[in-house]
Parts: sequence; C-alpha cells; structure tokens
Amino acid sequence: MTVSKISTEPHAQGEIEVFRLANAAGAYVDVCNIGAGITAVVVPDREGRMADVALGYRAYADYVGDGACFGKTPGRFANRIAGGRFTLDGKEYRLAVNNGPNHLHGGPTGFANRLWQGETTGDGVAFTRTSPDGEEGYPGTLTARIAYTWDDDCCLTVLLEAACDAPTIVNLTNHSYFNLSGDPTHPILDNLLTIAADGYTPVDSTFLTLGRIDSVGGTPFDFRRPKAIGAEIDSDDEQLRNGHGYDHNWVLATAGDLSRPAARLVSPVSGIALEVFTDEPGIQVYVGNFLDGTVRGKHGIPYAHRTAVCLETQHYPDSPNKPQWPSVVLRPGETYHSRCIYRFSVDK
Repeated sequence: MTVSKISTEPHAQGEIEVFRLANAAGAYVDVCNIGAGITAVVVPDREGRMADVALGYRAYADYVGDGACFGKTPGRFANRIAGGRFTLDGKEYRLAVNNGPNHLHGGPTGFANRLWQGETTGDGVAFTRTSPDGEEGYPGTLTARIAYTWDDDCCLTVLLEAACDAPTIVNLTNHSYFNLSGDPTHPILDNLLTIAADGYTPVDSTFLTLGRIDSVGGTPFDFRRPKAIGAEIDSDDEQLRNGHGYDHNWVLATAGDLSRPAARLVSPVSGIALEVFTDEPGIQVYVGNFLDGTVRGKHGIPYAHRTAVCLETQHYPDSPNKPQWPSVVLRPGETYHSRCIYRFSVDK
C-alpha cells in the first residue's frame, strides 16, 4: 500500500491538496481536501481493465461550490432539516433554507465547500477542520475528522468522527456518485441493487421525510432481493413522483452491524460489484435524478440523467425534529463516530 500527495494547487481558501491511496494491484482511490472528498475510485473490471467508477470534475477547483456535491462530506447535517429549524435543549436554532423550504447538507457552504487540513497517516489520509460556533447557524464549536484507508482487497473505509464544546447536532456521510460500468455515459438503470431494509421513510413533494417508516413490501422500494434499479423506477407511485425517482432513506436491518452488507450494487456491463457496510441506521439512495447533462465532468463528459448512484450511510433525514428516531445530538465529552466501508470486487 502506498499513500502519496499527487497534486497541490493554490486556491482562494488556501491550497487544494489531492492524495492517492494505491494497493499492490494498482487499484487506487484519490481523495481531496475540498470537502474531505473522494475524487476517483479506480478498480479492475471482469476483464482486468482498470475503470474509474466515481463521478467528478476535470479541475479540482470545480468541486468548490458544486450543487451535486460529488464525492464530498456534507455537514454538519447531511440530508434535510424541515424549514431550516430545530430545537435543542429548549432553544430553537435557525439554519439557512437552501433546498426549497428546507435546509440541506449543512447549508450553502457547509462542510462540503470548505478546504480541510489533510495529512497522511501511514495507511491512509485524514482530513480535519474546526467549525466555529454559529457556522451556518449550528450551535457549538465542532472539530471533525474524516479518515480514509484502502487495502489490497479494494476495501475503502471511511471513518467520520467529531467532538464539540457545546450541545449540537451531527450527521455526516460520504456523497460519492458511483457508475460501476466505468462509463459515465451509461445509465445505471441496469444495475442490480440490493438493500437490507424492510422499511423506508417516505417523503413529501419537497423531498422532506413525512416522519414515518413504511414497509417496502409490495412497493417499488423493495430491494431485499437483487433488482434492476430501472425495473420499477417509472411506476405510477406517489413516492417515486415525489422523489423524481429514488431519493429516499431506507431503514437498515443491519443497523450497527458492520459484518453484514447494508447494500450491494452490481454493473452487468463491467461485472464490478460494490458492497456497502455501515454502523449507521439508514442509507439514502439517490440515482442521479437531477443530473441533466449540464454538468461536464472528467474528460469533458456531460453527466446525464440517472448515470450514477449515491449510497449515503447516515441517520434519518430531519432527525433533529423527530424524537422517535435515533438521536443526532452530540454533547461535550462525547465522540461522534460513524463508519462506512465500500468493498469493490468483480461479479464473475
């Protein structure tokens, strides 16, 4: 395993730094201090050819301020908060409303559009930043750390940690867009998806959770057995209309169990498979419903409708306003800890 810095570029916020984690077979992951994000995942397909399965940009500076949030770490709270408001210990906090009537991914700048401090750790790379009290409206100073490791079995481990000096809320995730065919012009509707979940959280027309958990049984949201993403995505279903396709949180049966895959994705084109392991209770699955060809990515390729899948391990959306759901409150003396493992292999 080798870890090296492959690029340093000046930027208004400081220096953009990119690191490469490469294994003995030549498969590698590139990570960048912009949003502590993933900019490339290069793994072998069934023919042994190396393929980059992560969407991103030609120029690293383009990651700053992008609406798609390619590969980055949204925060302090990934996903949506209703009306940009929540109450903690009897006090109401108001956040930016940046997604219709709701707050999304920590606000207009959030964690994803800031430069973090990066350093090699021997077996990987770690990024840290301190978010001051009041940043984007959140209470308390929060120190966050995102660590990446990569191994010879093509397992990418993402460790997300945080500590605070006053009560606050935290929900971090990785927001990579995967196209396992290695060809970002190829739609992902033929990908076989499995999700270890009996329930999901339905949404309204603003993509905000309704605050309940519905069974996936008998619905287009049942992926308990492998099913092509496109098999039912255009069904006459209110939830698919509300989400413009799949853009929902599934309630994982694997919550807290890193030994069982929470989700599995396979491209029939390349044979590349991705298993996702997490200790989080939920996974947000988004299938690029709002990619429309206006964003040009690596090699100048326009990213078209439904040409990527996001598998975001996290707590449920709007959890600060849903006391019946797992808490996202972090207090002084506690450590926020979340782990996600992306394991790539070939499905012969």
